[in-house]
Amino acid sequence: MAIRLTPDAATHVQRMLEQRAHGLGLRVGTKASGCTGFAYVVDYADTITPDDCVFESHGVRLIVNRQHLAQLDGTEIDFVSNNISNSGFEFRNPNIRDMCGCGESFNVG
Repeated sequence: MAIRLTPDAATHVQRMLEQRAHGLGLRVGTKASGCTGFAYVVDYADTITPDDCVFESHGVRLIVNRQHLAQLDGTEIDFVSNNISNSGFEFRNPNIRDMCGCGESFNVG
């Protein structure tokens, strides 16, 4: 099982952690949401628990609770910036079987 960042995403996360002046890495998970089932949850991690798996990608730690691994295994996270008001993480998840029309939620059939 693995989750990874692209170089652009790793650079963005490193920069944000430096600005924050603390944090262990990026916490990635899912939550029940939307019309098709799940939405991604991303936050900075200040702790690591025994239930967490830690992956390293381009020098950045990705922290994922074990209960989310089946939905996220193999996911690549990119950081895309189209302009000042439209930038963010983009998930390339091979487990997705269905996505809602607005692109906010997904299902892992």
